[in-house]
Amino acid sequence: MSILRFLGNLAWLLLGGLVIAMLWVIAGLMLCVTIVGIPFGIQCFKLAGFQLAPFGRHVEPAGTGGCSMVLGNILWILLFGWELALTNLVVALVFAVTIVGIPFAVQSIKLAGLSLAPFGMRVVSD
Repeated sequence: MSILRFLGNLAWLLLGGLVIAMLWVIAGLMLCVTIVGIPFGIQCFKLAGFQLAPFGRHVEPAGTGGCSMVLGNILWILLFGWELALTNLVVALVFAVTIVGIPFAVQSIKLAGLSLAPFGMRVVSD
């Protein structure tokens, strides 16, 4: 990992990434209590991991998931995906106000995309 990625991820954690990742883990644990919620809990853990270190990583399709992926994303969007994506976009706008915040805005936009439809996506290193 390059020093810039390390510093970017460290600044990200200090600016709220750690707290948000912990909230994702708590939400994932709560969803995993029921059998029906386990797939959604797994997606929360995926978002938590990406939230911890977004610099040097990107999101790409994991392949064809079929009807279950489409149904999972539709349920995700209806229940809480659109709110999460909108929140990340608002945070990106706040970060983009300053030149120093632009790299953080880009990461927030990546998180918005993943939080809108996490099923069938995977986080990979650059």
